[in-house]
Amino acid sequence: MQTVLITLNASPYGDERALSALRLTLTLAQQAERCRVRLFLLSDAVVTALKNQKTAQAPTLGEMLTEAMELGAEARVCRTCADARGIHEDLLLAGVKIGTMPELAEWTLSADKTLSF
Repeated sequence: MQTVLITLNASPYGDERALSALRLTLTLAQQAERCRVRLFLLSDAVVTALKNQKTAQAPTLGEMLTEAMELGAEARVCRTCADARGIHEDLLLAGVKIGTMPELAEWTLSADKTLSF
């Protein structure tokens, strides 16, 4: 089984990079028998993992992330990036955890493929 690491740096509302990253994360998670997918959110992308967001888009990025995690995807937000934005773990979607650079380094080294948005 292959492991795919997706890193997302883009703000969820600035352009379509976050949407593209979440669409791919969800599509890969739907193929759980073939791959393991991990998503690491950095910079302004950490806002993507906030719960209770209301947007005109349906499904929301949060709903897509939640569905991907229900299918087995793992998601982390950068601790430093979250701290800089006043984001604590209790504000995050269920299943999203605070991650660290050593954890991202381990995920990167163990991944068969890495993609960055």
